[in-house]
Amino acid sequence: MTLDVKIEAVLFWKAEPVALARLGKIFGENEAAIKKALLTLEEKLRDRGLALIFKDDEVSLRTAPAVSGLIETLTKEELARDLGKAGLETLSIILYQGPLSRREIDYVRGVNSTFILRHLLVRGLAERIENPKDKRLFLYRPTFDLLSFLGISRLEDLPEYGSVRREIETSFAQARKEGEHPGEQEHKAPPELA
Repeated sequence: MTLDVKIEAVLFWKAEPVALARLGKIFGENEAAIKKALLTLEEKLRDRGLALIFKDDEVSLRTAPAVSGLIETLTKEELARDLGKAGLETLSIILYQGPLSRREIDYVRGVNSTFILRHLLVRGLAERIENPKDKRLFLYRPTFDLLSFLGISRLEDLPEYGSVRREIETSFAQARKEGEHPGEQEHKAPPELA
């Protein structure tokens, strides 16, 4: 049995995101072998009902973007409830600049986002993770379910991803320059966007 088939089985069984490093440990393979097998699996899944979704250093097996319309219809009742302008605004900030802290989200929005973040967490559109720089604080990032629902495989597939990230980073940089300190962590555009 090939490595890509074994990875597919593990991702299906786990039914949640798995770090590439964890896959390497499971199969006793280096990162290059895991990435190569994932590319093979991604190709095999082309034009199928399932697809690989990548985010940061994790991968998940989810429904394919091509069937997102069908999945949207099936989950419409749950997701059709109005998020409202504040919810959409907060979700957009998380999608384009996450992971980031509540304080950073509040800075971009100009208002307290605690209630909105709780709403997005309950609906499974955002997830809270530990801040590696300060264990007392949390960061918010989009979920794999959200990426799947949007019909994208990577955050970079979002419209105008690079320019929006740069615009938010410019705002953060200006605030730091003026001494406003919008957040606990300093954001920098990824190398490919710099």
